[in-house]
This record gives sequence, C-alpha cells and structure tokens, in this order.
Amino acid sequence: MPGYALEVTRSADIAAPPAKVWQTIGEFCGIGDWHPAIEKCALSDKDGMKVRTLSLKGGGTIKEEQVSRDDKVMSYTYTILESPLPVSDYKSTLSVAPAGSGSKVTWTGTFNAKGAPDTVATDAIQGIYDSGLKALADKAK
Repeated sequence: MPGYALEVTRSADIAAPPAKVWQTIGEFCGIGDWHPAIEKCALSDKDGMKVRTLSLKGGGTIKEEQVSRDDKVMSYTYTILESPLPVSDYKSTLSVAPAGSGSKVTWTGTFNAKGAPDTVATDAIQGIYDSGLKALADKAK
C-alpha cells in the first residue's frame, strides 16, 4: 500500500432507514441512478472483479473497480483505474450505518494529488462526495 497524502471524509444524515438507503445506493453501477454528475454507468468484469465505466455529464469518463462489498454491513470499497480527476492511488469506501431514527452515509477517499496542488485534488473529491450525498439524501427519503 502506498502512503496516502490526502484523505477526504464526508457524511450525511438521511431521514430513512439504513436498508432503504443501501437499496437506493444499489449495486456497484447504481451510482448512475443517483449521482448528479453521472450520465450513465456501464458495468463489466475484469478478472472476476466488477468494473464500472462512468460517463460524466459534460464529457469525460471514470473507470472504477469494486474491490470489496459487504451487504450485511452496507459498505463497498472501490479504486479508480482511469480518470480525468487530479488524483492517483485513489481508494474509496461508501457505507451506510444506523443513526438515530435514520441513517448516516459516509464516503471516504484516500489518494495522492496528480498534476495539481493538494487543495485542488481535495476540493474536487469533496465536491463529488457532497453533490452525491445531497442527491442520495433527496432520493432516499
């Protein structure tokens, strides 16, 4: 494991039961149904691992590989294989946990900046997480 220079963690409280929120997150390509930056998601297999190719609104694609998934604890982890984002060695986990009468969704990523200052890389990832969590909260209600 390379040493990661940067980490971003964002979370959102959602007024819906964890099982419903996890169902809204859906399968690995389910992100195409709720993240506002994603136009479509195409799923494929690479050496037995699920790979999603995300077509971004406004152009560009991101290719990501799911490295683990646990439906019991409502969490999955993925890495970026190819991306226009200013990051490298990116690994991220999206998870759902009970919180009061609803849920807490946490999205954490570790990465290095690539071709940009750390703040630019961190801001890019924070923006992706924040817009996704907001849309997820709206959709899961």
